Amino acid sequence: MGLFEKLFGGGKKKVSTEEEETRGMHMPDLDIPIDEKFTIYFKKNGGKFIYCDGNQDVSDALKNIRLENSWDDTDFFSMDQRLEDKFKHEAITFTDNPNKSKIFFTTCEHLVAQNGSILICSNQLRDRKLNELPENFIVFATTSQLVNSIGEGLKKIKKRHLNSIPTNITTIKHFQAISEDKKDFLTYGSSSKNLYLILLEDL
Repeated sequence: MGLFEKLFGGGKKKVSTEEEETRGMHMPDLDIPIDEKFTIYFKKNGGKFIYCDGNQDVSDALKNIRLENSWDDTDFFSMDQRLEDKFKHEAITFTDNPNKSKIFFTTCEHLVAQNGSILICSNQLRDRKLNELPENFIVFATTSQLVNSIGEGLKKIKKRHLNSIPTNITTIKHFQAISEDKKDFLTYGSSSKNLYLILLEDL
């Protein structure tokens, strides 16, 4: 994949930061690999990105996030038993009460390259709204969840859940606090989260 090959031994052409920053929001999409496009927009939105090429990297990423934020003694709020089972050996204590945690540990449906957002639904949120969840998110995802657009992600969700299409579908796009003077109609009602993305290579 584009960015990951480049970081770990590939040689695809890089789009300069200057070129990216001079593009307007209504300009056509960059003609670059999907993974690189996602990373550019995700970081521009303020997200913290950790690429992992194996389970040991994932374990190290979790330890480093907890160390960086002094979260060793902090419970992780989770609503996904499979996620808890997967990480039960990480010395993480889970809680099902969001009021007892400042961290939401979750998966997602898709990673949207078009705007660097995280597509989630009732599979992750159940019936909760984003503003009812802790301000700190740790999202575990895989590279096979990358899609070009929100529309493509929605089609994949519909195809995957033919008999029971999930509800509460939304995207998280703002990963840092938005000051009052920078808020506009495009950010109205959005819930900003301090978000770490642990991305595992599975392709």
